[in-house]
Amino acid sequence: MSATTAELEALIEGAFAPDPPARLGVAVSGGGDSVALMHLLAAWAKKTGVVLKVATVNHGLRKEAADEAEFVAQVAQQLGLAHETLTWQGWQGDGNLQDAARQARYRLLADWAVREELAAVAVAHTRDDQAETVLLQLARMAGVDGLAAMPARKWQHGMWFQRPLLRAGRADLRDYLRAIGQRWIEDPSNEDRSFDRIKARDTLAVLSELGIDAATLAGVAANMAKARDALDWHAFLSAKEVVRIDRGDVVIDRKGWRALNDEIARRILKRALLWVGRAPYPPRQAKLAQLIGALKRGQGQTLGGCLVVVEETQIRICREALALRGIRLPQHAIWDGRWRVIGPVEEGAELAALGEAGLRACPEWRASGLPAASLKSSPAIWRKDELVAAPLAGFNPLWRAELLGGSESFFAGMLPQAK
Repeated sequence: MSATTAELEALIEGAFAPDPPARLGVAVSGGGDSVALMHLLAAWAKKTGVVLKVATVNHGLRKEAADEAEFVAQVAQQLGLAHETLTWQGWQGDGNLQDAARQARYRLLADWAVREELAAVAVAHTRDDQAETVLLQLARMAGVDGLAAMPARKWQHGMWFQRPLLRAGRADLRDYLRAIGQRWIEDPSNEDRSFDRIKARDTLAVLSELGIDAATLAGVAANMAKARDALDWHAFLSAKEVVRIDRGDVVIDRKGWRALNDEIARRILKRALLWVGRAPYPPRQAKLAQLIGALKRGQGQTLGGCLVVVEETQIRICREALALRGIRLPQHAIWDGRWRVIGPVEEGAELAALGEAGLRACPEWRASGLPAASLKSSPAIWRKDELVAAPLAGFNPLWRAELLGGSESFFAGMLPQAK
């Protein structure tokens, strides 16, 4: 049975209750799902007084994309909403195009939202998208986290992304648009069977004869999400017992970690790698299993931009210096997504990793208590090849480094509501 307009409006209201944000963004591609979301949010924002902004990402991969962005801008204008087109120019022609485009899309939207002082960005994933994700995860033999599929709310690139229509069907949204006389643009890639997601969409049509439809698989995702939250809560409590944060490094008590249930130990390690390495995705299960095996044998490894070192009584996870080599930023930029370096303005100075050369310029680095591997990836101020300051290595007391969110940000990110 199709959802009514009133039911779709109730989904929007429920997604942002009880305290709607003062300023909200919505990502609109021009397709039926996102155009419907924009209309529903516009009506809700008018009623609640929320300031609503619209953005379209032009990936620059199809000549039609500019016209689609202009179409969204026109509809937004009719609704009295400000619109901005965000253009991606980062594709180098190698790697996974779909993944690169998806990451670029979220990064551009997050940067736009921060610039516009928005509390969150709404995206138009539906119950059908959720079901397709479950099918794709089944093909990868996913565990609880994978089968939980997409959460209703996710923190990514420094911004909250919300999916208020996860309980609405794709057909419901198109029926709604027809009812209000609003057209939309179909993306031709939705018919391209070279994409796994389109294959999953076609497979759903076949499975429906067995009673396995989008609603069923979305229900599976909801059940798995409850199981995931329970595991995350257990992992959070266990992490409080076996983990401490040492100036950005995650230090795990070896004996306490090995005594944990395997799944809880795995979740703690995965969180540590994501928090230190800043990767958009956790390592693949096979890679993580290899690391866990090595750690149990007393051997360290590198994984996910992190250096994992086994010490006598603890496991230390620090940033891999090689992953930061060659990066130079303005001196007051955020370093590696985690560090703010504070000090006097230095003409011609830049922010970069301390590295091997910088460590040699810090005669008292051992007094910091941090190992050399940790310090090499730490933020430092440079003027060309001259080291100006290295706060974590104790070089130049006029400068200090602050960990964004503090040590508690590691633990807070494990809580179910942080997903």
